[in-house]
Amino acid sequence: MNLILFALPETQIPLPRSDPRARHLTEVLHCEPGSTFDAGLIGGTHGKGTLRSMDAASLTLTFTWNPAPIPAPEPLTLIVGLPRPQTARDLLREMSSLGVAALHFVATEKTEPSYASSKLWSTGEWQRHLITGAEQAFTTLLPEVTWGRALAEVISALPAADSRVALDNYEAANPLSAFPALAQPGLTVALGPERGWSATDRTQLRAAGFTLAHLGTRVLRVETAAIAAVAVVWAARRRM
Repeated sequence: MNLILFALPETQIPLPRSDPRARHLTEVLHCEPGSTFDAGLIGGTHGKGTLRSMDAASLTLTFTWNPAPIPAPEPLTLIVGLPRPQTARDLLREMSSLGVAALHFVATEKTEPSYASSKLWSTGEWQRHLITGAEQAFTTLLPEVTWGRALAEVISALPAADSRVALDNYEAANPLSAFPALAQPGLTVALGPERGWSATDRTQLRAAGFTLAHLGTRVLRVETAAIAAVAVVWAARRRM
């Protein structure tokens, strides 16, 4: 954890010793009473935490927050065909770390329906992976996340002004790096599920204004393709 995140109510009560953050403070950072550490409010500011005291049951912490304004997230939305839970865990963590604004896991023709009822989603576990990614990246901002909605429903709700590109290994003529709107705000990138887009999916995407693009000749894992796609977008924006 490069930044330890808390919800606001958690900052007002002792932190149980069983909490992973408490173990990180005592066993990894070797904090003792009086030690300070980098802390942040989920969706808010960051600052310094101080370990005031500890006993066998809990740690007592106080916080000093930075008054600087919260930066807006990068205007990038990812749509991903709902993958198996372990792949979704990787995507939640890495996309949070990379700073996308929204991450929509959608049902497609080739999606396994049972994935949407995984305990990852039903228990709220998914939020923990977002927080882990944000703590790694030293940010308090978490992406908006939805799951289980149909591809058509999600793309119909996109802002009309968004630029749209879908990754596809089979019918795309040009690389993602050649897509002219990469550096523009309001970009949506769509990636198929682990079995790829179906013909019906491609028809829906094209009808909704998506351009098909590829990442080269190699067939990548969904999580690898997502990281590569975001890296291409960030590189294009940094050149502006």
